[in-house]
Amino acid sequence: MRSYLFLTENGPLLALTSRERTTEVELLDSLRGRGIEKFIAYEVPVERVHESYAEPFEIISADMENGTDLRVVDFDGRHIFDTLSFSELGHQLQHEA
Repeated sequence: MRSYLFLTENGPLLALTSRERTTEVELLDSLRGRGIEKFIAYEVPVERVHESYAEPFEIISADMENGTDLRVVDFDGRHIFDTLSFSELGHQLQHEA
């Protein structure tokens, strides 16, 4: 399981995914299904997301074990940016359809 901060045309979202890379077709299809065609993503350590989102993380990660490939943890930009430090983010990944 991986966690990414996606900066999208619809605003930021923090998500968990069962996919290894943001370029996997299944992940891109899931994002496209949410209206996301273009994004900048930063990997966030899963442990950090677990620490910050505790119970919601537990519920969402249980869904991931049942075959869900993408679940949004948080879509409140202010809360995400208050919770995470830029120093915790991995390198920048970009996708444009």
